[in-house]
Amino acid sequence: MIDLSKMQGSRVAVMGLGLSGMVAAEALAASAVDVVAWDDMSDRCRNAEARGIPVAPLLQEDWSRIDSLILSPGIPHTYPKPNPVAQAARDAGVEIVGDVELLVRAQSSARYIGITGTNGKSTTTALVAHILSESGMRIAVGGNLGQPALSLEALDETGIYVLEMSSYQLELTPSVAFEVAVLLNLSPDHLDRHGGMDGYIAAKYRIFEQQKPDGIAVVGVDDSDSRGLFDKLTAARTGKVVPISSSDPVENGVYASGPILIDATGDQPQEIRSLEGIETLPGAHNAQNAAAAYLVCKSVGVPHDDIVAAMATYPGLPHRQQLAAVIDGVRYVNDSKATNPEAAAKALSSYDEIYWIAGGRAKEGPLDVIHPFLPHVKRAYLIGEAADHLAAQLADRIDVELCGDLALATARAAADAAGRDAVILLSPACASFDQFSSFEERGRAFCRLAAAQPGTLRDLRHDGEAA
Repeated sequence: MIDLSKMQGSRVAVMGLGLSGMVAAEALAASAVDVVAWDDMSDRCRNAEARGIPVAPLLQEDWSRIDSLILSPGIPHTYPKPNPVAQAARDAGVEIVGDVELLVRAQSSARYIGITGTNGKSTTTALVAHILSESGMRIAVGGNLGQPALSLEALDETGIYVLEMSSYQLELTPSVAFEVAVLLNLSPDHLDRHGGMDGYIAAKYRIFEQQKPDGIAVVGVDDSDSRGLFDKLTAARTGKVVPISSSDPVENGVYASGPILIDATGDQPQEIRSLEGIETLPGAHNAQNAAAAYLVCKSVGVPHDDIVAAMATYPGLPHRQQLAAVIDGVRYVNDSKATNPEAAAKALSSYDEIYWIAGGRAKEGPLDVIHPFLPHVKRAYLIGEAADHLAAQLADRIDVELCGDLALATARAAADAAGRDAVILLSPACASFDQFSSFEERGRAFCRLAAAQPGTLRDLRHDGEAA
């Protein structure tokens, strides 16, 4: 746990006692900082009190005596309307920051790598961390992925924090200066929390705003909004702005030509390696992720050969095109993290014969991004609240079956795919909250269902962890 004793003498409020908020409150209390915490869920308040954290309704606090509000990233502070506690803090002129900001202030001598984007940021963060770790560097990885920021190991100037940053977290981390900052892509997501697409792009742009002149900005240029942001950065700064692409050659950047990564940052383009055969990095979108990871690791001093070797041993992440089971040659792929159409489209582009399980609670974003990849789909098995909505948009293009729940969808897909060189793909294009508490729970359920199908099972792990 990070030592926050530098904050002694200030009074700090913590709003939201989920995982990251609870760790923040515990770190503050353990550092003898005057802290008071609150959550609108009473069981979380009771849990905090049992851990020795002072708890009180923050709306009843004297905000003239509070120096900082530590806000959990899931709690709105602007759109669609501010949480009342956030509004009270703003009215009183109290700074509103998140737990990553406290990490940056406490561990100011460490190096920081930040990775964001609508899709692919978890895979890229994990891949960067894997390569750096395999090369012998001292790292800690967290943020929006894995451990909360304040539960990470304390690092000095010899260590690197590798942080996945959501748009919510970037809005609450005003002073971080990333040595290397990555924006992979942009597509509509969380628009209600940012007041529209312009606000969402502005939140993502924050990852670059505090970089020093020698900081490196890595930007995907495969979508129009990201290209616009790349042009804006290139015009606005003298430091390095390096493009990456999953499909097109880019000058002074890294791109993919089919499965082959090409480094064009030098005098002549050089082949890095082929991603063919790396089961944990399937599809063109993972070529973009790998291009970004290569650039990040090269920028912080990892030798070329070490990067290439480590990519081949990347274990993958749960719920991101995770190979959950192989039964009689049929591959079951858990892509439960694909909670929007853009993410599902990336998975659908990665396989040739697909029996697709989709549905849940619909999110924003047009479904037409999926249409180019529907020829790969033999049948769609639709579940959850969005099943009828999806069927209405898909039925004139592919065969669909309304299954209601994941168990029936998996069984029906297994029956149809039996004996074929096929993939049963859970890539829902929807949130999970109609039938599951999280995309992780949905993914674990699919892994269990896959392993239970009749036939000869190849020896993989089926608990929703990385195979």
